[in-house]
Amino acid sequence: MASRTVRPAAPAVRQRNALAPGILGSAALVAGLPLVGGEFAGVVAFIVAILALIVAWFAVQAKQWWWAVPMVAVAVLWNPVYPFALEDPVWFVAHVIGAAVFLAAGALIWIPRAAPAR
Repeated sequence: MASRTVRPAAPAVRQRNALAPGILGSAALVAGLPLVGGEFAGVVAFIVAILALIVAWFAVQAKQWWWAVPMVAVAVLWNPVYPFALEDPVWFVAHVIGAAVFLAAGALIWIPRAAPAR
């Protein structure tokens, strides 16, 4: 039987720094759906606002500022300091849209990876 040489995989050319906080923010919004209007909605608001600002910062660092705009809007909407008084059905829709924005931003914000030093 002939043995095959295993070649190492080529290094990725893109680095997605916003992917992890994007997934976490989306998960927080989906997990926070049953908490809308409850006493723990403020905890979800803290988590979402902080993660939205982190993703916005990664967007600015990647020079993709157009992603910073919706992420700052998410941070403002879920800010725990001056919360918005919206009806529960509006919050449900906002949670779903916010989760989609988090996932899209996390997947589409990237920077070129530096070539490895030899």
